[in-house]
Amino acid sequence: MTLPDERYRSVKFAEQFLTRLAGGHYARTPKAVRDEARSILRHYPSQYDMSKAAQTSPDVFAERIEDLHRFILKGQTQD
Repeated sequence: MTLPDERYRSVKFAEQFLTRLAGGHYARTPKAVRDEARSILRHYPSQYDMSKAAQTSPDVFAERIEDLHRFILKGQTQD
């Protein structure tokens, strides 16, 4: 089960990866791939969008989860 904070971090890490990819950080990346990464980033959720998503749908996205809440959520999946 993916927890809301794990999902949030995954979106942020994907943005960082696409930014590196579009910026030519990885040697020998074809131009078409860099251009596609740049195109995806054009419509990628901003920090503002992610914060709003976390506020309005905390069961889907959360910037962080307290350890007790994480323990309870993980325990629910092991039944």
